[in-house]
Amino acid sequence: MNKRLRTGAIATAGVAAVAAAAILLPNANASTDQPAALKTFSAHSATQMATSLKADLEDNGAGWYLDSSKGHLVMNVLSEDDAENVRAKGAVAKVVHNSMTALKSGTRSLRESAAVPGTAWSIDPKTNKIVVTADRTVTGAKMATLTKATDGMGTGMVTVKRSQGEFKRFDGGDAGSAAGGAAGSAAGGAGDAAGGAGDAAGGAGDAAGGAGDAAGGAGDAAGGAGDAAGGAGDAAGGAGDGGGGAGDGGQAAGPVGGSAIFGGNARCSLGFNVTVKGAPAFLTAGHCGNDSKTWSADQGGQPIGTVADSQFPKTDFALVSYDDTAAQPQSAVDLGNGSTQEITKAAEAAVGMKVQRSGSTTGLHDGTVTGLDATVNYGNGDIVNGLIQTDVCAEPGDSGGAMFSDDSAVGLTSGGSGDCTAGGETFFQPVTDALKATGAEIGAGGGDNGGGNAAGGGNAAGGSDNAAGGGNGAGNGGAGNAGAGNAGAGNAGAGAGDPGAGAEDPGTGAQDPGAGAEDPGAGAQDPGAAGGDALN
Repeated sequence: MNKRLRTGAIATAGVAAVAAAAILLPNANASTDQPAALKTFSAHSATQMATSLKADLEDNGAGWYLDSSKGHLVMNVLSEDDAENVRAKGAVAKVVHNSMTALKSGTRSLRESAAVPGTAWSIDPKTNKIVVTADRTVTGAKMATLTKATDGMGTGMVTVKRSQGEFKRFDGGDAGSAAGGAAGSAAGGAGDAAGGAGDAAGGAGDAAGGAGDAAGGAGDAAGGAGDAAGGAGDAAGGAGDGGGGAGDGGQAAGPVGGSAIFGGNARCSLGFNVTVKGAPAFLTAGHCGNDSKTWSADQGGQPIGTVADSQFPKTDFALVSYDDTAAQPQSAVDLGNGSTQEITKAAEAAVGMKVQRSGSTTGLHDGTVTGLDATVNYGNGDIVNGLIQTDVCAEPGDSGGAMFSDDSAVGLTSGGSGDCTAGGETFFQPVTDALKATGAEIGAGGGDNGGGNAAGGGNAAGGSDNAAGGGNGAGNGGAGNAGAGNAGAGNAGAGAGDPGAGAEDPGTGAQDPGAGAEDPGAGAQDPGAAGGDALN
């Protein structure tokens, strides 16, 4: 009897064990890194969540990155307990060996023991290592010094790779026009970019849909709104949103991110228009700010701004104050196709973030953030810390230009290796650091700066040639820069007080764009000799 009882008890226990195993088995096979409740993040929301998680993890966090192909936020942690907390927030947890404290300590060691010109290093959260890059100039004794320093840190902490290019700043030398066609000719190449006035077929006559007489500068230029000589004209797109002047993707009124700027014997690119205590200014690279104290939008032209603060090396940013304190530059970036991207805020970079860069030499290019807290040794004692590393290409003249993600300002072009033919690495000064240091804010002049004084008889030709001036009203207002969104940027003209009948009656040009709208003229195919005059 006792034997039967024991046998029954054993059998019952066996059934219970099998049942328990059946319950536990699916959980044993489940991935601890890929919970069912994974969330999808944008770059902005990923940054917000990562910031919150970093605060919770404290020293147990080891960096993070955005898996942009899936929209997943990946947090590096040091223990499985920390991983559970991360997964509970809908992010992917990755248990790693190196803490962020250890990685940052490693970068400081490299600064002390491997200050070799032609080297760069950054923290890569994807590999949980410091990635050191040596350019083609690092050979012989320099390479031996670098190898000794990295070997002492161990393979679990650092990875060394070579670059085929040479690390250098991307400021350009003196030349006639922004190269590579990045600036090209405003209004789709109408007219000669070098002359700025060209009477290009289709571009001058009925500029931007106008019907008037371009040569007289009076017609219904760019929409036909009144007599330009009388100051009434909605010249260059003044009627409505014609000419793309508004901040709705049209071309910008005045220089924006990526536009060429000239100072002394250097050419750089404007980064972002900002305000400082309400006054207009723009950010560019610090090594550009060191090149010249004043900057203009045209080579040899009237200066538009004066350097208020310039920091290089160690960091790489400059703040340039507009000389015209009433200027209202648009908070936007040139997309190189006749349109702009509005910029409304600044954002921290994240590894894996998709970004774009606009510069006056090579125009618009895109890529991905590959490293943070990067140090670059350009040689001659020019060592810059805290940069963003990317695989976006750039060339001389692109320095200072805008790196952005959607409507967020992210970085200012510093330098790198390679070019836009072979590719390479490019490093950027974080915009958030530059804003904090200068007290500047993204944006300028009160929001929508594109429309300006379009209906008030504004300046049709980029703020220099008054629409009421007659002679230049057509050449520059209608032909060279028609549609460039410069209406209202300059002088109001003689008829500013009295908009004239044209303000009420847009004229036939508003309904009939004219032959120029269908036929861009020879200038559209041939932007002029200066458009292909590349720098360095």
